[in-house]
Amino acid sequence: MKQFMDKDFLLSTPTAQELYHDLAAKVPVLDYHCHINPQDIAEDRKFENITQVWLGGDHYKWRQMRSNGVEERYITGDAPDREKFQKWAETLEKAIGNPLFHWSHLELQRYFGYTGVLNGDTAEEVWNLCNAKLREPSMSARNLIIQSNVTLICTTDDPADDLKWHKILAQDSSFPVQVLPAWRPDKAMNLEKADYGQYLETLAAAADMDIQSFQDLKAALKSRMAFFNEMGCRASDHGLEFVMYVPAAEHEVEAIFQKRLNDETVTREEELKFKTAFMLFAAAEYAKMGWAMQLHYGCKRDNNKDMYAKVGPDTGYDCINNYAPSGQIADYLNALDQEGSLPKTIIYSLNPNDDEAIGTIIGCFQNSDAVGKIQQGSAWWFNDHKTGMTKQMTSLANLGLLGNFIGMLTDSRSFLSYPRHEYFRRILCELIGNWVENGEYPKDMKMLEKIVKGISYNNAVRYFGFELDVK
Repeated sequence: MKQFMDKDFLLSTPTAQELYHDLAAKVPVLDYHCHINPQDIAEDRKFENITQVWLGGDHYKWRQMRSNGVEERYITGDAPDREKFQKWAETLEKAIGNPLFHWSHLELQRYFGYTGVLNGDTAEEVWNLCNAKLREPSMSARNLIIQSNVTLICTTDDPADDLKWHKILAQDSSFPVQVLPAWRPDKAMNLEKADYGQYLETLAAAADMDIQSFQDLKAALKSRMAFFNEMGCRASDHGLEFVMYVPAAEHEVEAIFQKRLNDETVTREEELKFKTAFMLFAAAEYAKMGWAMQLHYGCKRDNNKDMYAKVGPDTGYDCINNYAPSGQIADYLNALDQEGSLPKTIIYSLNPNDDEAIGTIIGCFQNSDAVGKIQQGSAWWFNDHKTGMTKQMTSLANLGLLGNFIGMLTDSRSFLSYPRHEYFRRILCELIGNWVENGEYPKDMKMLEKIVKGISYNNAVRYFGFELDVK
């Protein structure tokens, strides 16, 4: 029997162990999509206790605590932090097979030197150990990033953001990690939202212009894109219900926008026509600037309306949406390609059943503009566990070129999430190692090094065009 989460955790063959320890473990982390607050980095935030850094804002953990019958006051409520941690420890001991069990113990090992098991009985010991460690200078936000061997972070930022904290970080030569903005214009597109008019006022103020038409909206966004580009932005991100393609004439889109400005009801079909026009415009601008476009879709959000009213969005009440018309994704990419406006594009679906559809779609639009120009994104959210990652990479290998895959991202709000890259790399090396051991790929270490280091780090450096050295 193997030891619990030892140095060869998830690595069952000699080849997998060699690939991980000699190759994957030695390259840095490039976190090209996350939700970390840049202010916390700029101010080098210190954390008072493990509950603050571990449970604050982590809806992954909150869902499991609710599944364990924990009262909400111990999750998002006003219970003391020590009691919240106890409830989490008691929940974790039941999380066999869940990635949170692995992530939590990787974080305890890597940042706190704790090699035991967190459960209800050990919670006091772990609480004291972690809190003592958090008082050390090495556990500030910046130092956590540095000790995690991170070279670059892309945050997630609204077009109206002044990027104040990114400016401060860019001018601070004492911090060696690049922190770049990434463009997330969902609020500018979602005209069905009740507060859309208020958001347009905020965007107009940021762009220093009035927004009275769809043409004005595009002009304001182009102005903000230019500012983001000057600040080092190289990627956009869109959170979509699905990738729609419902084209409409320009005058029709303008009429839809005017209806919304006048607080008239916009139909579902009109909403999709507007969003299609918005996404066509945005992608064309990204292509001009050399940005990559990330498309996240397949999520049905805020399903528990009573709890949404109490605790708001992004609190653990989202689920997979089975509806994702792959034909519309293909038509959307084709429309851009026909106009010479298709940017580098990364497609993520929350539904694992979409893996094969994405794998076939991306093959239709690859060309010499970039190696792996159209990417299937890594297993996302409900799928970033051993089964989901293995399935996503196997599907990509079956239908495309796994060797060009740009690999893992944290998609997290936590400064302790970087061991997720280790988790991913171990699963990657186990998968490739098994293929080698089974005679399905030669044990040519020169070729394998290029593949493993590429997926772990180098491919993303090249794909986004970041000013970093490959390793």
